[in-house]
Amino acid sequence: MKTSETHSGSKKLLSVESPTSTFDFNYSLASSSNCSEDVGSSRRNPPRRNSGGKCFALQQSSNYQNLRGRNLNYLSRLSSDSEEELKRVRAELMQMTDLYNAACREAVSARVVLQGLLQWHSEEGVVKLKEAKEAQETAVAAAEKEKQKSQAAAELARKVQRVADLETEKRKYAEKRFELEKRKAAEAALANAVVQCRTYSIHEIEDATDNFSSSNKIGEGSYGPVYKAVIDYTPVAIKVLKSELAEGRKQFQREVEVLSKMRHPNLVILLGACPDHGCLVYEYMDNLCLEDRLFCKDGTLPLPWFTRFRIAAEIATALNFLHQTRPNAIVHRDLKPANVLLDRNFVSKISDVGLSTLVPAAASKLVGHQCLLTAAVGTFCYIDPEYQQTGTLGTESDIYSLGVVLLQLVTGRPPMGLTYHVESAIETGRFAEVLDPSAGEWPVDEALRFAELALKCCELRRRDRPDLDSVILPELERLCDLSSCVA
Repeated sequence: MKTSETHSGSKKLLSVESPTSTFDFNYSLASSSNCSEDVGSSRRNPPRRNSGGKCFALQQSSNYQNLRGRNLNYLSRLSSDSEEELKRVRAELMQMTDLYNAACREAVSARVVLQGLLQWHSEEGVVKLKEAKEAQETAVAAAEKEKQKSQAAAELARKVQRVADLETEKRKYAEKRFELEKRKAAEAALANAVVQCRTYSIHEIEDATDNFSSSNKIGEGSYGPVYKAVIDYTPVAIKVLKSELAEGRKQFQREVEVLSKMRHPNLVILLGACPDHGCLVYEYMDNLCLEDRLFCKDGTLPLPWFTRFRIAAEIATALNFLHQTRPNAIVHRDLKPANVLLDRNFVSKISDVGLSTLVPAAASKLVGHQCLLTAAVGTFCYIDPEYQQTGTLGTESDIYSLGVVLLQLVTGRPPMGLTYHVESAIETGRFAEVLDPSAGEWPVDEALRFAELALKCCELRRRDRPDLDSVILPELERLCDLSSCVA
């Protein structure tokens, strides 16, 4: 609805536009305007006084009154409609306000409920978090207890294993001590026993050897030929000394008397002698000498590595026994594979001890039990270089010979230049190449320690060689124990 004001003279005309009355109202205003113009013009030019004009004026006034009445009716109706519309709008506004207030109340209620739910969930989450944390702490504590139990069990197992190892070591030590004491007791008993060394006549020797028949000859050593014979139904080996070695019968007889009383499991037993002709009678060894077995002479089978370790320990044991003999230490002077004999069980025994030198007690007080001889005796490649150069003999001279024998056991090679080849192989990392393949699959680490010990024994200077009793023998016995586990 639009309202406008128009000034015509002193009167105001109200123009109301509506969808239904705009055209009629405008028309009435136009008619009214025309009437006004006519009235003005009549005032300026007074009309003629006639009855027709009076009637027209009355008609116009009547029309104006009718139009005004209609407009007033319309305005009244419009005002009534507006009031109704206003009431309706107010009612709708009230309704919307009520709805808004209800929505606000519902929103507040929902918010309160939401806050309650959030608080409940938060409290529940806190409770659950607390429970989870407590469960985690319980699990960690249980895991820590299990860990402590596991560590305690492991520690207990280690202690039990340590105790078991100690018991095993103690038992082994007790067994070794018992065997050692038993062996020492047997050796002492044999040493203290009065052993009569039988003296054979030359006729008995000739009969046993069939007049030294070549068919009974089983070997040739640096001291003379060796014959196999049978005396009193016992197989024996008779060694006939060369004529130049048979001189000095009193000294020979004295040494025979001393050596005949010596008994050791790894020394060939001297059964008797024929002093007049320089013949020595020994027990017979079925598997002959170590040299023949190392080089597989006459098709003999090679020795396995564990047997070689055991033989090395046996040789060192016998040699140590000779060096500790009192009152005079015995130096073998010619230790080599040919003088190491093997019985039917491949137990090694050192032979030719009867030709060894008794180091006097006065000389035994010197370092290494040394004495001065007029001429060096021994075999090339096995003889101590310092003894060969100076003529001074000592127990360390046998250590050098032992080192060469040990190198031959591990390589199966001849003694010439052997120390150089083994030492070069170790320095260049080719030690496995020098091991004797016929001995089987060697334990390389143990064989290397064995070879390094042998090289130390072969030092040129006597003072640089290791001690037999405290260094060499314990290591060889350890390797012997290893070989016994494999065998």
